[in-house]
Amino acid sequence: AEIKNWGYKVYKKIWTEFEITEFLNKIKQTGKTKFDFAESSFIMAAKHLLSPSSKLGTYKSQDRYIQFECNELNHLYRSLDLLAENKEALEKHIYNKNISLFNMKIDIVFYDVTTIYFESFEKDELRNNGFSKDNKFKEVQVVVGLLIDKEGRPVGYELFSGDTFDGKTLKTMLENLKKRFEIEKIIIVADRGINSKINLKSIKEFGYGYIVAARIKNMGKSIEKELFDDKGYIPVEIKTDSEPSNTFKYKIIDYTNKVIEEIENKKTTHELKEKIIFTYSDKRASKDRKDRERLLEKAENLLREPGLIDASNKRCGKKYIKKSEDSEVKWELDEKTLERDKKFDGYYAIQTSELSMSSTEILNSYHTLWKIEESFRIMKTTLETRPVFHWTVKRIKGHFVICFLAFLMERTLEYKLKNKNYGLTPEQIRAAINSMEFAQVTINGENILIKTKLSNDAKVILKTTGIKSPDNITALKDFKI
Repeated sequence: AEIKNWGYKVYKKIWTEFEITEFLNKIKQTGKTKFDFAESSFIMAAKHLLSPSSKLGTYKSQDRYIQFECNELNHLYRSLDLLAENKEALEKHIYNKNISLFNMKIDIVFYDVTTIYFESFEKDELRNNGFSKDNKFKEVQVVVGLLIDKEGRPVGYELFSGDTFDGKTLKTMLENLKKRFEIEKIIIVADRGINSKINLKSIKEFGYGYIVAARIKNMGKSIEKELFDDKGYIPVEIKTDSEPSNTFKYKIIDYTNKVIEEIENKKTTHELKEKIIFTYSDKRASKDRKDRERLLEKAENLLREPGLIDASNKRCGKKYIKKSEDSEVKWELDEKTLERDKKFDGYYAIQTSELSMSSTEILNSYHTLWKIEESFRIMKTTLETRPVFHWTVKRIKGHFVICFLAFLMERTLEYKLKNKNYGLTPEQIRAAINSMEFAQVTINGENILIKTKLSNDAKVILKTTGIKSPDNITALKDFKI
């Protein structure tokens, strides 16, 4: 028997709900050869979810999926070009469909940045060397800025040159939010990598608000004094089976963030009215201590091999190394920085422009930032976005549109399952859909499909999406996706 997957129809239904085929069919194709652009795009996105591979691998494995239309390899590559050219319009279409299908309310968006590397050392306008979050410092990379809503569904993304610093990506995202999605009032939630005075000023100028991790070590002596002063902290009792005693406390202060901007040698001071929420927890103190001890161990290893120090970065322990004043020793342990960091164990701070929000709302919004970290993990591992094997800028951009579409379908399915109280992970979803198979046999000259046994997760997915399971035995000519 030939084994054929039919489970991909789950994603076909979501694709249909978003009317992506109708949108893509409106895109004009140039050239002599016309092909099914929408079907080629769906095949690449679905394959990315079920068994990620190169576009050549996708082309060669089409017959693994029942009733995939036969597409030529050049159709897949040409689709990438068309997707790259129409990325912004497609994002807006999906955004509008999310609102109409799920009443998606965009009042808070989460923003973060990651890097995606290539198995290449060749640079171009997009691929470049930079700080790699995958520790791939020799390979070229691109920087990806991703926006998601509070349910973890993608709103939009941008690609930046691989040498772009995280904080430099925000203004472009803000401009696109304003122009493409016409969102009037939202709150940007982001980690400290985005937190710079100019970025916060830009967010306010666009008419938005922000909740960001504060850079408390850089905010001056008065903030440090307030942070370490026990007066004003409110204790919160946290008891769980795994954590019987975890001290957690917080306090709120009003803060005026002064932004000095220099234009044509003229300095202007802007004032941003903020709240700062200081927090302390035993759990975080333990984590901070272990993180510092790991860095210290790396620093000590580097000092034993000083030839590696110049090429290292702070994550490799260089944070706790300084140039020695001793002419005979070039490097030494930075005891002062080490002792200073110990003082901050367990402390954290969030700053926000939202003066009317309660501390609970602000903390809950910020703690939801884990969803975007999870999103990048899904994109990098479950969807295997990295490494990228395309070499032209347009094909690279088209590849990321496919990743975005795949991520949209996966997150939408997760959202549907969650609303039915089924908590399946991306890995469980993939395994369940890959298990929806036929054994195709030929009996008396007729092709017959024999359905394999469904797993419980597969049954849950079909029930949630309203898809009827095929009959146990079906003639191929009678089966339709």
